[in-house]
Amino acid sequence: MKTNAILTKDALDFFEKYLNNPSPTGHEWEGQKIWMSYLKPYVDTFLTDTYGTAVGVINPDAAYKVVIEGHSDEISWFVNYITDEGLIYVIRNGGSDHQIAPSKWVQIHTDKGVVEGVFGWPAIHTRNRAKEEPPKLDNIFIDIGAKDKKEVEKMGVHVGCVITYPDTFKVLNKDKFVCRAIDNRAGGFMIAQVARLLAENKVKLPFGLYITNSVQEEIGLRGAEMITARIRPNAAIITDVCHDTTTPMIEKKKEGHVEIGAGPVISYAPAVQHKLRDRIIETATKNKIPFQRLAASRATGTDTDAFAYSNGGVASALISLPLRYMHTTVEMVHKEDVANVIRLIYETLLNLKDGETFSYFE
Repeated sequence: MKTNAILTKDALDFFEKYLNNPSPTGHEWEGQKIWMSYLKPYVDTFLTDTYGTAVGVINPDAAYKVVIEGHSDEISWFVNYITDEGLIYVIRNGGSDHQIAPSKWVQIHTDKGVVEGVFGWPAIHTRNRAKEEPPKLDNIFIDIGAKDKKEVEKMGVHVGCVITYPDTFKVLNKDKFVCRAIDNRAGGFMIAQVARLLAENKVKLPFGLYITNSVQEEIGLRGAEMITARIRPNAAIITDVCHDTTTPMIEKKKEGHVEIGAGPVISYAPAVQHKLRDRIIETATKNKIPFQRLAASRATGTDTDAFAYSNGGVASALISLPLRYMHTTVEMVHKEDVANVIRLIYETLLNLKDGETFSYFE
């Protein structure tokens, strides 16, 4: 399959719409509705859970169950404290980066609608350049143009309102996708494309396929923990993002060598089941799909860990999309990597058989 056959105009239009929609951790449902609407022609049914994880199912009556999974939430902020002067201090909802906040526009989500604001910052003229104060969680603040606390509250803003960045999808130099929330709505996009290709190519899988878009990954893999107990899968292929390490100030001896444009990244970690990972590598090699390798100490830090250690142990593997500038508003991935992750998951599914245990003792 060529890239243009995978990343069609309709697919990329969906990707842009899906990325641009705010879906912060704990508030993912509007994004899930967009995702489910796109996926509906390609699956037999859906299941959802109390906290908003959505699953498209192919062959729901099959006893053997395979999951392909991404997570739907994006990092954000919560309103934590409103000063008498009408300024707003925040706490994290996920791993939001305090250093990128100053001078960024924000959207505060209220019952009355979106309230716009900015992360303010003292002008360079007023700062002590001999002793610069860096942005920190206790000194960054949001200004919504209110004169005092009463006016803030009148606008519908209160403690607990969630805050997102408004930055939208762009294509840089024809083949780089840039946006906030590529971590990891790219995952939801890619597994949706796998489902589309299976349907368009009239593939009849010998097992049940659960295309799973989990919530609340950014605060500890919580959505995956919930949904794996519901599905009880036999095998799971997770897709998330990982760090491109070719830009400045990243230590390759610590982070490894990974680069955008060089292919999907296949992880080595205790949670990654060797036989399933080897099947993915064999598939990549057979189909001439470029790939990279990454080692993780103790845990992958992705939903792979939640699936692997659930239900008495689920054969799980991780295929990652290389990404620059994670947890910023300018996350960047390469178009070919996106296509190749889709291609690798699709081809791997064609190589899985009903009833496989992946046992090391068989």
